[in-house]
Amino acid sequence: MPDEFKKEIDKEDHSTQGIDQVSQTILDQLKNTDSELLMTFPFETKSETNPPPSDNNNLIQHIRDFSRTPKEIKDYLDRFIVGQSNAKKALAIAICDHYNAIKDHLNNSHDQESYGKQNILMIGPTGVGKTYLIKRIAELIGVPFIKSDATKFTETGYQGGDVEDLVRQLYKKAENQLETAQFGIIYLDEIDKITGSQSRQHKDVSGRGVQTNLLKIMEDTDVQIRPPWDIQSQLKQMMGNNTGDANEIINTKHILFIMSGAFNDLESIIKHRLDGATIGFERQKPSATCNTPLEDLRTQDLVKFGLEPEFAGRMPVRVSLNPLSIQDLFQILTQSEASILDHYIKSFKRYNIELAFAEDALYEIATIAHEEGIGARALASTLEKVFREFKFELPSTTIRFLYATKNLIKNPQKHLQSLLKNPHEEFKLAVKAYLNSASENHKVKIHFETLFDACNQSSTSESIIQIINDHLTNKEDNVSHS
Repeated sequence: MPDEFKKEIDKEDHSTQGIDQVSQTILDQLKNTDSELLMTFPFETKSETNPPPSDNNNLIQHIRDFSRTPKEIKDYLDRFIVGQSNAKKALAIAICDHYNAIKDHLNNSHDQESYGKQNILMIGPTGVGKTYLIKRIAELIGVPFIKSDATKFTETGYQGGDVEDLVRQLYKKAENQLETAQFGIIYLDEIDKITGSQSRQHKDVSGRGVQTNLLKIMEDTDVQIRPPWDIQSQLKQMMGNNTGDANEIINTKHILFIMSGAFNDLESIIKHRLDGATIGFERQKPSATCNTPLEDLRTQDLVKFGLEPEFAGRMPVRVSLNPLSIQDLFQILTQSEASILDHYIKSFKRYNIELAFAEDALYEIATIAHEEGIGARALASTLEKVFREFKFELPSTTIRFLYATKNLIKNPQKHLQSLLKNPHEEFKLAVKAYLNSASENHKVKIHFETLFDACNQSSTSESIIQIINDHLTNKEDNVSHS
């Protein structure tokens, strides 16, 4: 206990104070004491009656007025995530059903009484956009959202976290507003990693026991904002001040739970079941509409994989996501909003260097990233590997324009050495290559000589791309119709 905490308590004359007064004194000191032993949650007391902020009221009213359609949500997701059409449709329908039911609840409608919560299970390899899909949906709806990994939790919490901590994290993300937190989204990744014991030498503390504990919070239960091991909770209980205030309990009835995992061996389980049904005289022809085994997923397959039947049954919406192809990765670079490519171009621009790409260079980046086998995450690592030395060397030179071709992507070190050895000549070749590409898009023929002088004379703060665009629009002097 901190010394200043002891001194402050010793100042009080406790002989004439009741238990409530002594308890309140200690809680007040806890509230004002910086200690690593205390929880990060704010210390509300029973006497606090501050109204929720206007943002909280706006969110509740926003949900009361919820009127989005599944197609609107899918169209929004199409702006950021390439492909996965079936997954987007399933998610959009489940989200609309869920928040329409909450809307009925807030408007005191009786229609929501028979509604079953649409908890979601997402199955797909790493890097296909599972987390990104849910994050964008939460932003669109405007509700608090948290993400965690299932491997962080254990059955009793003595070697890891308690699953109820998920609800407490959501409460914290909702800025400690109970009414807001109870309409949020909890996303739990790597759920396939808790399907059994990870070691024969130790008790399974992070497998089936965690599934059982998750069952309690996935439906309708009350969770204490402060866990029993919290110092304030223990002091209040010791001093008889633990009255079970409703303001310290959050109900999970309207919290949407979304689980995801790679489920690497699940397809083989489904194939084995389907192949077994085709042996003998009663064998059936494969369904013409089933493109992948995951489309024929059943609860029994999840149970055989290792999920508890009750746990699998709590997730009625099953969504499968496909691995990303080279074309998908190319479209992510060129078409999706907030693309990693845009961020990388901006990172060069902060050094006053204009970075442009040929189309075949982007396709080569997508090809290299696809070989990594980790989905869209490989795009960032591929760009970093290719341009690391360029970003280190070029800011210290006078070079202010870099045009990435397929040859540069395939052999970046050789191209960099040539650029540093003869920057003027390499610069002219880069500009000429860029303008050749631009001329095809603009349907014009460009006279390069008038551009080189202007580009060479540009200062470090002047955009070469802007100079080129200015010349492209000045058809009388510099370009002619092809």
